[in-house]
Formats: sequence, structure tokens, C-alpha cells
Amino acid sequence: MRRWPVALMLGALIVTGAGARDTTPARGAHWIATWGSAQMIAEGDNALPADRAGAITLRQVVRVSAGGERVRIRLSNAFGTRPLAIGGAHLARSAFPGTPRIEGGARLTFSGRSDAVIPAGAEVYSDPVAFPVAAGADLAISLYLPDAASPQTGHPGSRSTSFTVAGNVVADGTLAGAMPTTHWYALADVEVGGGPVAGTVVAIGDSITDGYGVKPEHNTRWPDVLAQRLRGTTATRAIGVVNAGIGGNRVLLDGLGPNLLARFDRDVIARSGVRWTIVLEGINDLGVLTREAPATPAQHAAIVAQITAGFSQVVARAHAHGIKVIGGTVMPFGGNTYYHPTAENEADRQAVNSFIRTSGVFDAVIDFDRLMRDPAHPDRLSPAYDSGDHLHPSEAGYKTMGEAVPLSLFGGARASTRSRSVIGATAPVPVGPSERGVAKRPAIAITFDDIPAHGPLVPGQTRVDVIRAITGALAAARAPAFGFLNAGFGLDAPDDAAGAIATWRAAGLPLGNHTYSHANLDKVGAAAFSADVVRNEAPLAATAKGTDWHWFRYPFLSEGSTPAVRDAARADLRARGYRAAAVTMSFNDFSWNPVYAACSVKRDVGAIAALEASFLGEARAAALAARARAKAQVGRDIPYVLLMHVGAFDARMLPKLLALYREMGFRFVTLPEAEADPYYARAIDLSLPGPTPSLAGPPALPALVGPPAGLCS
Repeated sequence: MRRWPVALMLGALIVTGAGARDTTPARGAHWIATWGSAQMIAEGDNALPADRAGAITLRQVVRVSAGGERVRIRLSNAFGTRPLAIGGAHLARSAFPGTPRIEGGARLTFSGRSDAVIPAGAEVYSDPVAFPVAAGADLAISLYLPDAASPQTGHPGSRSTSFTVAGNVVADGTLAGAMPTTHWYALADVEVGGGPVAGTVVAIGDSITDGYGVKPEHNTRWPDVLAQRLRGTTATRAIGVVNAGIGGNRVLLDGLGPNLLARFDRDVIARSGVRWTIVLEGINDLGVLTREAPATPAQHAAIVAQITAGFSQVVARAHAHGIKVIGGTVMPFGGNTYYHPTAENEADRQAVNSFIRTSGVFDAVIDFDRLMRDPAHPDRLSPAYDSGDHLHPSEAGYKTMGEAVPLSLFGGARASTRSRSVIGATAPVPVGPSERGVAKRPAIAITFDDIPAHGPLVPGQTRVDVIRAITGALAAARAPAFGFLNAGFGLDAPDDAAGAIATWRAAGLPLGNHTYSHANLDKVGAAAFSADVVRNEAPLAATAKGTDWHWFRYPFLSEGSTPAVRDAARADLRARGYRAAAVTMSFNDFSWNPVYAACSVKRDVGAIAALEASFLGEARAAALAARARAKAQVGRDIPYVLLMHVGAFDARMLPKLLALYREMGFRFVTLPEAEADPYYARAIDLSLPGPTPSLAGPPALPALVGPPAGLCS
């Protein structure tokens, strides 16, 4: 059930400590949250001790981000089960953070009264008060609680010292004898009246956003660093920052605090003036999955699919309210002894990050992973930023994170269904020596088998549609590709098949031979195999007239388990003038096509999101595995030849896939460029003994999981 703040402002005259009145009509005010925290149940050691739970003054010190001339606060009993009484409230400047001392101040009221009752599950605003607040100021909010009403609502990770003392002394300047505590209670927001350009960014996440390890009063969490930078420039000083991090928080399941999907409306959408949110979550979902026991491949695939679907949900909800969403990639946690992550956990993290970077769901991406990882061990935090537990950054790490957020993200109009383009760049990261020159970056030659089509289509889709989408994505990414024709495919719809082939050639893309009927050398023998190659030549020569079409997709299915058969086929291909298009990178992309078609029929958006995440995750894993094998077998990167298929889901995913490979540091080259590398000598010169180069051999490849089992079956 959504719990919205209860605004109890009836236009009463508000008397400040200096006797001033705030007579500005509240109805036309533009309020922004300048400080806030995520609310949760305060229980166990986080609750007020029994001897301090009633008839106390609670003084809490917070550092605001943006300044203003008028202030109001929001108090929360969101997790209470009975009404919470507020017997008095006071606002002042903190004289010395870390102590209860204050300077001056103003009494706060609620609908003109000095007291208020907050129903269970509800929140209330104080009346506005004229109280000039400088950006970056430390404010002390004092509440008299006749009864703290267990269970309490609050935020345990304050990184700031609060104070309690017996009795109603909210305006007392020193609060002599007060007892310290490092928690916040009932205080959800401090808001200031802002101008038309003012707004708020909410950083929502887990302990990395909450600032685990930061000492009280240091204010060095990464959102603190961002807030300091924003108020340091004229263009952004009216922007407030709210830290809605919760230690141990997860996207999907409750733990320490409600899960991201459950709290997103209250912690982001319901806050005043929010125009942007930065989402940095997922590390606890991934870690908890295997903390107590190993997970099955299906469970690994499911957690990735559910996390990414959760991200899609919160972005859709934010966009419905005009809020732009900036995604933060999940940082490495290799070596952490609490989660003890495995290679499977790392693959899950890579898949989630691939979705964040390439899905287009987010309005912008801050690549915290790339920024914070150890270049020599990318599954671990850089030692320069590691707090020591290999999970949380040090204060130096938090500083680096906060400084990496581009301030250019925070401008422009609110998000809408018509404007969801990227509004910023990824975090600037120093370029390593291996990335400085384009020539030193690993290369991929993209090839597509089974033209004119592979696998079932989505209802209403044609083969021409599939080819047009693929060639359009290639053109947009300036990526060359080589296609391979099976002229026997598409006989059920010859006009559509012919149109698809023509569309491929109209895009200026070359074609090679893939046999007429996809014959398997190991089953049909060398003579029948050769006949199928020859049968495909006439339609291929007519379609690819004027180009070099003597490239043969080989091996595929099987190159032959009998050396004599294999060598006979190689000799025949050589006699006919062919070179082999070897395959050195593949992830069985074709297996997603039938599942996608079934999910499209059912219009199962969540299942399709799961397919997308698993597709990109497998592509990344296969690319990493190919590089590992090349370095083990050849001692270096080779130009890789990627096997793809012209299927419906391939067409849908190609823009994201190309973006993924670029993000991984690959560049795109033509097939002849790739196979000019000496590694491919046995593919170019078929007089050399086989087999054709394929990177078969050690190290062992991780098992390809394919699309999540059971989807849309």
C-alpha cells in the first residue's frame, strides 16, 4: 500500500523565534527536498533504548545541500503501528556538529499548532517557516516525543550524531546531559522553498550509497561529494541532493529495509521537487543468492532477469512522474568474505551491468564499475578505493565516485514519454595503455548465417523486416558484416525470402556460401556435401554478382569426425576457389529466437526483458571466454570471427549487442581483415591440413545456459 505524505498546511501564521511571520501562501510554493533519508523500521540496536523511548527531546543534526529562505520538514511514522505524538518541534543552526549545541532558531508548528499526531503509516509536514538556510549548512531539528511509539520509524545509518535528553527542552541551546546516538528517527525530509530552476536528485541504493564506513560528521559519502560539487557552480547550486541509501538493501527482496521496488514511490516519487534519481543497487541481490549455498544455472539466470526487470519497472514509474533515471553499474566485490562471490556471481554482475549500459532503459549511465575496478583484476575493487572488505569503497573511493558524476546530467526538461534520450555520458575513466591506440583494441568480424531467415518470426513480421532491422543497426554502428546464403531456406515464402536477400545486398553487404540446405558433412559424406555446396552457387552468384562470394561458412554443424572425409571436403572447396569463414566466437544466439516468438505472442514483457538480459549476458561471457582461449593458445588477442544468425530476436538485440561489444573495448572489422591474421592461415589456404581454426581446446569454456528455461512455454 502506498503511503503518501499528509500535508497539513492550512495557511496559519507561523511565528519564528525572532517574531517574524511567514505569510507567503503555501499553495503556490515550489518546494524541493534539500536533505532526506530512507525510512525503515528501527528495531533491535537501531531502536531507541527503552529508558529513552518516552518523554524525551530528540535533537538530530543534518547537512542540507541547496539553500533557501523558507523551510519545512517532513516527519514519518511510515512503519509505526500506532499514532506517533509530536509534542513540540524546533529548527536551528547547529553550532558544532557532533555536539547538541545550537544557535538561535524557530519553533515549528503543524497547521498552526505546536503539536501534532501522526497516524500509523502516515507522514506530515510542518508549516513553512521563514528561516534563511545557506547551502551546505548544518541544521538541528529538535522534537519532543511524549512517547516514541514502538515500533519506531527511522534511519539507522545516520553517519551523524543525534542526542536525547529527558523532558521538553526543544529550544534549549546546550541540551546539557544529552546522550548521543548515531541514528535518525521520524525525520524524513528537510525542504526549502526554491526558484523555478530548483530541483532535487535522489541517490537511491544500498550501503555503498548510505556511506558504510564513513565516520560521523565527516559527510564524505559519494552523494555528499556530489552535493558539494553542485552547490559550487552557479548553474547547479539550486539543486538539492537526498541520500536514500539503505545498508544491505536489495532490488527484489526485503532485508535491511524494504526492497527497492517497494520503497521507490515513497523515497523518490513522493519527495518534493525530484527531477532526477541515481539508482545504484543489485550487489546484495547477487551476493545473497549464493551466500549460504550454490545456486543452479536457472537461479543465476532468474536473478539477472528479475533485477533487470525491476530496473525497468522503477524507470517506468519515474518517467510517469517526469523524473529522469540515471543508472549506476554494479561495482565488483571479488574477494569479499561475506559473500565469497564465484565466477557465476561475476557473470551475473556482468550481465546486469550489460543491461544497465546497453539496454537504453536508463536516461544516462554512470559506469561506477569501470571507474572503481582494479584494471589488473576487474572482478575486484581497485586497492586505491577499497575500504578493505573488498565490497565497500574507502572514503577516497566515495570521493572518486562523487567526483565522477557529470554535473551536465542535471539540467533540461523533465522526462517524458517523448524524451528519454541519454542526458549524460558515462563516468570519465583513465584510458589504459592497451586502449590508447585503436589498432591495439581487440577486433570482431561479424558474420550472419542462414540468410534469408533463421527461426520463427514474430506475428506480423516478415523476413524483409528482420533483414532491414539488422542492416539498419549495422549501418548506425558503422559495423561491417558478412552474410552467408542458404538458398533453400525460405521456400515457404519465396517472395519474402527474395526480398530479404535483396535488402541485404541493397545495404552493400557481401554474401558467401552456406550450402543450399545446411548439410552436415559428418552425416552426408564428402560427395553429397559438395553437391549441396554446388547447388547453392547459382542463386548465390546471381545475387552477389560483381562481388567476391567465394567465402564458405566452414566449419558449421560439424567439420567431420573422420579426417579423410574432412580433407576431401577441404580439397573440393579449394578446387572451387573458396576460403573458409572460420568461427572463433559464438554463443548460440539462434536459440533465443523461438522463445522470443512465443513470448511475443503472449505479450509477456517481463519474459522478453529476461530474454534480453540473458542474451547479452551470454554474449559477454562468450566474448570473455574467446579472449581467454586466444591468450592461452596463441598468446594474444586474435581478430575474432563472430557467428550470428538473421533471426527475429537477433534483429531486436543487435543495437544493444553492438553497444555491448564496443563497451567491452572491441572494434569492428571486415571478415577479410580479420582472416588476414596469420592465425587463420588454415582457413585462407585450404591446401594446408585441417581442421579449420576455431579456438577449440583449453581453457574449458563455461557452459552456455541459453535463454531462461520455461519462459512462455
